[in-house]
This record gives sequence, C-alpha cells and structure tokens, in this order.
Amino acid sequence: MWGKNKGSPDVSSGTEVDTLIGEHTKVEGNIIFNGGLHVDGHVQGNVMTKPAADSVLSLSEVGVIEGEVHVANVMLNGTITGDVHALQKIELGPKARVTGNVYYKLIEMAMGAEVNGNLVHNAEAKNQVVSLKEEKKSKPKSA
Repeated sequence: MWGKNKGSPDVSSGTEVDTLIGEHTKVEGNIIFNGGLHVDGHVQGNVMTKPAADSVLSLSEVGVIEGEVHVANVMLNGTITGDVHALQKIELGPKARVTGNVYYKLIEMAMGAEVNGNLVHNAEAKNQVVSLKEEKKSKPKSA
C-alpha cells in the first residue's frame, strides 16, 4: 500500500475518498464523516464516524491530527497526538507517528512506524471503546 503512488490514498478497500483536507488547510473542531476521508492538512479535534459505518481514514505523511480518532479502518502515515480506535483495521506506514494508545482489531505495521503509547488488541474494539467511556463517566470523583 505505501509503496504505490506516493501521496495518494489507497482505495483498494472499496471505499472511495469522499472528503479531502488539503496540505495547506487547518481544521479546528471535530470531524464526523461517512465513507472515505483523506487528510494531508492539520486537524485540531476528534475525527470519528458512526460505529456501524464502513469508513476509511487515510492520513498522509504530511497530515497531522491532534485529537482522538474513532474510525473503522485507518491508514496512517502521518502524525496523530491522541488515542486511535480502529474498530476494524489499522495500517501504520513507515512514517506513522502516534502519541497515544492504539486500539485495534487487526494491525499492520511497517518498519519505521512509531507508537508512543499502548497497543491494545481487542476483538470487540467497538464495545471496549464504549465501556471505557462509560467507566470514566461512572467513576465517582474523589475529594
């Protein structure tokens, strides 16, 4: 995948790129999408899709996301600062950099990719994400 056309997303997963954030574009705020999203720019906010959606996020080597990612399929060759929840599959390219935990069902990691956090395999990743959020809400605050 990463050796093909440099800089262009791989749509072999069957999902076309519906939304493109260009290299010189900065988005401040959460992004909720369906289908395919390709990011060459900078996103300050969470990137997510509906849990049942067969969505694909591709982040190029010049792309940056500062926030959590909750997407079915992630193709990463850029930088994410925040937790990544790949509900199906994540592919980490040679220039991928994640500062945060990576929750996945299937993972493919190229030589050179970095994860500064935990890799958490979870066959039921979707349910785990929900239960982690519910646990945080239900924990009483200590005085």
